[in-house]
Amino acid sequence: MADVEVVDLRKNFGAVQVLKGIDLQIKDGEFVSLVGGSGCGKSTLLRIIAGLESLSSGTIRLGGKVMDDVAPKDRDVAMVFQNYALYPHMTVAENMGFSLRLRNLPKAEIRKAVEQAAAMLGLDAYLDRLPRALSGGQRQRVAMGRAIVRQPSVFLFDEPLSNLDTKLRVQMRVEIRSLQRRLGTTSIYVTHDQMEAMTMSDRIVVMNGGRIEQVGAPLEVYDNPCNLFVATFIGSPAMNLIEAVLQQHGDRSVAAVNGHVIDLGRRIQAAADTRIVLGVRPEHLAIAQGSNGSGDTLPVAITLVEPTGAESHLYGRFKETPIIAAIAGRCPLQPGGSAHLQLDPRHLHVFEADGGQRI
Repeated sequence: MADVEVVDLRKNFGAVQVLKGIDLQIKDGEFVSLVGGSGCGKSTLLRIIAGLESLSSGTIRLGGKVMDDVAPKDRDVAMVFQNYALYPHMTVAENMGFSLRLRNLPKAEIRKAVEQAAAMLGLDAYLDRLPRALSGGQRQRVAMGRAIVRQPSVFLFDEPLSNLDTKLRVQMRVEIRSLQRRLGTTSIYVTHDQMEAMTMSDRIVVMNGGRIEQVGAPLEVYDNPCNLFVATFIGSPAMNLIEAVLQQHGDRSVAAVNGHVIDLGRRIQAAADTRIVLGVRPEHLAIAQGSNGSGDTLPVAITLVEPTGAESHLYGRFKETPIIAAIAGRCPLQPGGSAHLQLDPRHLHVFEADGGQRI
């Protein structure tokens, strides 16, 4: 096992700077997910850690050892790819044991390692099959088994579940996390799916434009996003954002939106008349009963109601701002109607309008 340390890592492709000074420390045995939009640099960072891409400047340490110029085969890492990367002419057992054969290990030792990994992954009955005779989930298990038999210090996962259907993705993410906990191997997992990151990780690294925006435990990042990018990237449906002007009234602050005043329930440390963005997650809005449009509600014109089963997604507009509310159970409202949505000041987020930083 090993910890991973990335220090001021930069990567240029010609004149384009893809990574712009990445600093990251991952503890031994930790499961960390890299998330962000397309082109943010998360897969490039993973490939540099694996040695598949060179770095332009900075340092990478695995287990305290500098890896900047070390060949991929000597880094003691194993990578699981999105497209499985299995040899079609080799059986499951041959695919899983291929890296061990390259090391010229005895056949009995290879067979034992393959059988142990296969038992762990539920592949015992498929060792003699070719990849074309397997389902997508079984192929991904084979790719994982090929990594496990190497007993690496670090597992690297590059969007391994993207090619699977929704049901199988849920099953596989449970299996990957359970397996990682059993093995205790340091793991770095790249995904564009925030649900995978939230449910699997010890910590999440949110990336944007080649930089790290925030690092933290999943619920910490969800509950306390450091800026507008993180606030809107983490969470589905996304956080509602309302542009407003901050006003101070003694020990309490309010947000003024075109004549409507929202009580923030606390004193915000910023000057009066500061332009702000108010954030509220859809699940923190509820249909108000008997409201007269007080400072803890939003009057909303309803445009769409989506029943999802356990909850309903209510879409509407407050002033000129689109609003989404996640209402528990069935929603009695209909498009074309109106409602007041209850706000809980404890769940309101306040950001700077200029710069987007949390206040």
